[in-house]
Amino acid sequence: MPSRSQYALMSTKDKNTVLFISSISAVVFFDFLIYLYIADIVSAAFFPIDTDPNVAKLQGLGLFVVGYLARPFGGILFGRYGDIIGRKPTLLFSILVTACSLLAMAALPTYAQWGVIAPILFILLRIIQGMAFGLYVPLSWVFVAEHVPRQYLSVACSYVTASFLVGVLFSNAFFMWLSSFMTSVQLADYGWRLPFLVAAVLSFLPLAFWQLVGETPFFLALDKPKLGKAARQPLTMLFKRCKHSIFVGIVLTLVISSVTSVIVLLLPDLIELNFTLDSDLFGFSHSLGIVFMIIGCIFYGMISNHENFGKILVIGSTLLIVQILAFFYHLQAGGDYILIMYALLGFCSGIVGMVPAILVQLFPTNVRLTGIAFCYNITYGIVGVLIPFGLGYATTLISFSPALYIVFIGFVGIIMGMYFYNLPEFKKIDHVVT
Repeated sequence: MPSRSQYALMSTKDKNTVLFISSISAVVFFDFLIYLYIADIVSAAFFPIDTDPNVAKLQGLGLFVVGYLARPFGGILFGRYGDIIGRKPTLLFSILVTACSLLAMAALPTYAQWGVIAPILFILLRIIQGMAFGLYVPLSWVFVAEHVPRQYLSVACSYVTASFLVGVLFSNAFFMWLSSFMTSVQLADYGWRLPFLVAAVLSFLPLAFWQLVGETPFFLALDKPKLGKAARQPLTMLFKRCKHSIFVGIVLTLVISSVTSVIVLLLPDLIELNFTLDSDLFGFSHSLGIVFMIIGCIFYGMISNHENFGKILVIGSTLLIVQILAFFYHLQAGGDYILIMYALLGFCSGIVGMVPAILVQLFPTNVRLTGIAFCYNITYGIVGVLIPFGLGYATTLISFSPALYIVFIGFVGIIMGMYFYNLPEFKKIDHVVT
């Protein structure tokens, strides 16, 4: 830390900052994913009712994909301002934009009321929300990393990553409650507005504690007059001086995005293409897997630090490869122990919890948010759009396709772990480029 030893203990203010960001992160993921659960219903509200059901489903998924495609624009265009004007005002901007876009969605007229203008406005709001989401995720990691002493950097980032998964569980639970509380007619009529309204209210709530959080010490310590042009042009400096960090960051983000997308979001649908399991038990198993993934994120964050990133990444990636193969062989054998196997798979997938701490240390302070936002959103945009369709098609041909893809990602993790293991030392987290 600029003002204290990197081996200092976490202060009460540090803990409050991590708790604050983790709470917002859970809400933001809920905000972004809740649409996925009501895509068909929203599609019916914003597109002509005589549309073919399959086309309507594609329209609903298309609106979700639009949010993914918008993320790189938000992360790159607005992320640079976090390196210019500060992390805290940029954080406020992302929260306000998310909350306002959700509130607007909740109040938006339907196709029956406004015609073609309604879907255009909804798509526009999804784009705005996606841009804010693309800005928030890397900003959350940077914010906590620049507040806590270096020895707590990994565990602090893992708490934030775990909170994203809490948001996934919350969105799943909320949709289950909504489905049991309202009939399909009520959901189609007005019930679809409730998730957006709840998400908007939850997004505004953190602002009540806004004064408890300060600007990050690392940004305050930047000597902007000395940096000169480098302080005003983070995107230019990023591509000029950090090409190697960008490549490594993209590869690491491939690991995060692939594991999260496949294990958390896609695996239930992919498994149902080739395996027959009790739907209630399988649904509970998936939720249990996410719970154990949360635990795994925190576990890997606690045991890793800047001195053993490589070793832990190699071990964790190897365990993930072994478990995903064991999981699918178990499904092929009948899936009698699906609860245990899903829990183990979730825990092994928690290796992603330690990766953000590596990303944070790849980039100098004055281009950190710009660099992470670029790597994270470009890679996630590609993975989020291509993997669901590509892996879905591959799974219809080969039932083990999801496992084989995760095995590939695991080997990528092993290679990156060996790279960091043989790296003499990370640069100091407070270094800059000029």
